[in-house]
Amino acid sequence: MWYWSFKYIFLGPILRVLGRPTIEGHENIPTDGPAILASNHLAVMDSFFLPLMVDRRIYFLAKSEYFTGTGLKGAFQRWFFTAVGQIPIDRSGAAAAEGAFTAARRQLEAGKLMGMYPEGTRSPDGRLYKGKTGLARLAMDTGVPVIPVAMVDTHKFNPPGSILPRPTKVTVRIGKPLDFSRYEGMEGNRYIERAVTDEIMYELMQLSGQQYVDVYAASLKNKAPAVSPPAADAAA
Repeated sequence: MWYWSFKYIFLGPILRVLGRPTIEGHENIPTDGPAILASNHLAVMDSFFLPLMVDRRIYFLAKSEYFTGTGLKGAFQRWFFTAVGQIPIDRSGAAAAEGAFTAARRQLEAGKLMGMYPEGTRSPDGRLYKGKTGLARLAMDTGVPVIPVAMVDTHKFNPPGSILPRPTKVTVRIGKPLDFSRYEGMEGNRYIERAVTDEIMYELMQLSGQQYVDVYAASLKNKAPAVSPPAADAAA
């Protein structure tokens, strides 16, 4: 109930005024049945604008820190992210994330839409970074289609570190579904999982117009802030 209340009553109308969001390729999202929405990740608001513009409910994997806070703020975060369908994921290692993987698979087996960010974290500078193979593993394990999604200009609406939004027109681009059934029976092969991941990232690069960087975004998080290159705004 809270998911739809936030979408249509409490939060959605505000985002529509401030972000003036539009969606391209909505017909590529199936009206029923499971699928993984593989999105680039520019800002926290990606997880708000994408559900706002898609008719069906989307479940996301969210970092476990959102569910472990203390005090009043921590309690509110746990309630909010649970209410809007977020599934906590421990990013400390593959073994720690197994529970989240199982939860995501359960949602897909129930015919739901899963939203995932193959980069694993937000882009530090607006470029597209190397994808992690967990999404590919899930897609191969369940056999569901992967639908690439490009979020455009959400990092301008919600710059890293900002609290208040900056009114900016946001675009959501939905690509054609990717079918990886040709790899049936090859689950667990890390080379195949990497090939699938790289194919997804290539589609995201084409769809978003972002410059691709063949390193993990997380490896740059503790370094000095980088200046966004001109190519990062190619899709604006």
